[in-house]
Amino acid sequence: MDLVIRNATLPDGRRGIDIGIDGARIAAVEPRLAATGAREIDADGDLVTPPFVDAHFHMDATLSYGLPRVNASGTLLEGIALWGELKPQLTQEALVERALAYCDWAVARGLLAIRTHVDVCDERLLAVEALLEVKRRVAPYIDMQLVAFPQDGLLRSPGAQVNLERALDLGVDVVGGIPHFERTMADGAASVRILCELAAQRGLRVDMHCDESDDPLSRHIETLASETHRLGLHGRVAGSHLTSMHSMDNYYVSKLLPLMREAGVAAIANPLINITLQGRHDTYPKRRGMTRVPELLAAGIEVAFGHDCVLDPWYSLGSGDMLEVAHMGLHVAQMTGQEGMRQCFRAVTEAPARILGLEHYGIAPGCHADLVLLDAGDPVEAIRLRAARRLVLRRGQVLAESPRSVTHMHMAGRPQSVDFRLRR
Repeated sequence: MDLVIRNATLPDGRRGIDIGIDGARIAAVEPRLAATGAREIDADGDLVTPPFVDAHFHMDATLSYGLPRVNASGTLLEGIALWGELKPQLTQEALVERALAYCDWAVARGLLAIRTHVDVCDERLLAVEALLEVKRRVAPYIDMQLVAFPQDGLLRSPGAQVNLERALDLGVDVVGGIPHFERTMADGAASVRILCELAAQRGLRVDMHCDESDDPLSRHIETLASETHRLGLHGRVAGSHLTSMHSMDNYYVSKLLPLMREAGVAAIANPLINITLQGRHDTYPKRRGMTRVPELLAAGIEVAFGHDCVLDPWYSLGSGDMLEVAHMGLHVAQMTGQEGMRQCFRAVTEAPARILGLEHYGIAPGCHADLVLLDAGDPVEAIRLRAARRLVLRRGQVLAESPRSVTHMHMAGRPQSVDFRLRR
């Protein structure tokens, strides 16, 4: 073997597992593997996972914090206005530079697959061309999907539909939309139909910003599921945000969830951003806005978490850490049961990998040798500690390494160091 990782714990709970890697693929996953490796790494019982996957991001805006000014209120509407101010000032070179810098952060965090929305409402398609270049340059170490996103509304923004089709012709992978931002509910529903038909004609996936609102009557996810079913797009469609579901009455949701399940529509929540931007018109009690993750999962619907924003007009924080996303999602969704916490870990690994249609993802013979060794003993501890990435591998090659997280102490009669791990 080229590489053998010894004594690993896997996300499914198996312990004492050796992972043998030949070239770019996993060749063996078993206890006490007899084969030796040209290089051997002792996981020392720590967690080895497939890489993190971000199902929802905006790389065209990332790391633009403070340009042309800071979002003083921290609200969605000021963020949209700020992005409108920034767009005319964008240059392709600066956009590429910021995106590549973020991709460096992503690799350091073990985040090796990203689906990013790119605004197509700029006639120049400057951001589209920039991110296509970024996708080409990061291909050796990150799987990147681009979503053609009509930020200002497909029907509301002049030329948006033409620009969206131009972006797809250039090589953008996924059809996006924002039906709740159209001028009327009817226009929103019409935009969903147009976009789903376009995706069906081109054989593409769909990922729409859908019902990112506190309005319980914003129900475009119903139209999205219906169109998915009508056009046979089962398993190729995702609704992102779905925050209006937080405010919907239970009777309507009891009808909606089976429709989504029948259509095979996935849900992508963005915990850090949903709870930050929603509920801004409330006093108290104040809604937090994140969609109904436990109910969606219980209905058999695929659910992933996305980071959405990092240091951009909408969010002044973030560092590309999908464990931070899982940590916030776990708390906001009140998924503190043992299985719920593991579902939150899967929401930033396995679930988004399926939504993106990533091939050969996982830890099994024949899978890509894309792995992350974490300074944690299991998925729950990884989330609790936002664990250090001891090792990040892509196709069997080490891309990043970090030391264990240890603090050295100087107190008489007490341990010389602490690592925050609970050991029994």
